[in-house]
Amino acid sequence: MDTKLLDLLVCPVTKGPLIFDRDKQELISRSARLAYPVRDGIPVLLEHVARTLTEEEAARPPAPAPLP
Repeated sequence: MDTKLLDLLVCPVTKGPLIFDRDKQELISRSARLAYPVRDGIPVLLEHVARTLTEEEAARPPAPAPLP
């Protein structure tokens, strides 16, 4: 996912930051405890499509961003 695009996107529920999980192809909103899917490179920022984070996922610190 383009890092410039990620800088512009926010959670539609909380307006908070999103963290891209490259392995799961999801945008994580820790404040909303939701994971939005990224399908074919396109973020699907719809609350009813998002997956609820488990207690373990919500407590996990964010992974460091890869170096460019």
